[in-house]
Amino acid sequence: MEYRYLQIEDAGPAEIITLHRPDRRNALSAALLLELETALARTRARAVIIASNGPVFSAGHDLDELNGTSQSECSALFELCSRVMLGLQKLPVPVIAEVQGLATAAGLQLVATCDLAVASEQALFATPGVRIGLFCTTPMVPLVRAIGRKRAFEMLITGDPIDARTALEWGLLNRVVAPGELRSASLALAGRIGEASAATVSTGKQAFYRTIAVPDEQAYDCATDTMTENASAPDAREGISAFLAKRKPVWSGT
Repeated sequence: MEYRYLQIEDAGPAEIITLHRPDRRNALSAALLLELETALARTRARAVIIASNGPVFSAGHDLDELNGTSQSECSALFELCSRVMLGLQKLPVPVIAEVQGLATAAGLQLVATCDLAVASEQALFATPGVRIGLFCTTPMVPLVRAIGRKRAFEMLITGDPIDARTALEWGLLNRVVAPGELRSASLALAGRIGEASAATVSTGKQAFYRTIAVPDEQAYDCATDTMTENASAPDAREGISAFLAKRKPVWSGT
């Protein structure tokens, strides 16, 4: 498929999906979101890296699309964005955000929604919608889950940016590296993911999101059922056998 706003690259352990709208600061227009939804649905990689071209990772929604539009048109755009974000979590493989620069509003939402995030020391993160009368309510959903209530609310209510080191300390990021090391760090993380059983990683990711937002008792019920099923799966039997025999496992599908 030909993409207008994305570039797709096979990078061994991962598929790299690059937002390619640098002239618009990689704003998440409806067209870009639809392409991203399609690309994610088509991937067969063991991990996905979402990167961007240009100095800005993503400035969020395209304000030209919101200016003067009807309530129903706004609703359609925000529902599309929410569907793409939920789709990232439902994807059976881990998704890594590779953040080279500024990520704001829905661009920050994309970073917070990805399963993992690696950023350059030059990256900045903000939810500045409050400054233009549009509170970043949908970006708030993954942000508060990533960094906690008080930190998230301060970002949302002030619009002030945080730097990459602060984002790492607060739990928004997994790694912060020098700009020249960003791609290698993302691929190294994807490579570690690729060493594990794809079936087990998929099972674990699904269980992770099912359990993090429910009470402990319900979470344990879900985790127990999942682990019981997982323990009987071919890759778990192979992994245990390989460990006991002190040999490298051979995963299904590899």
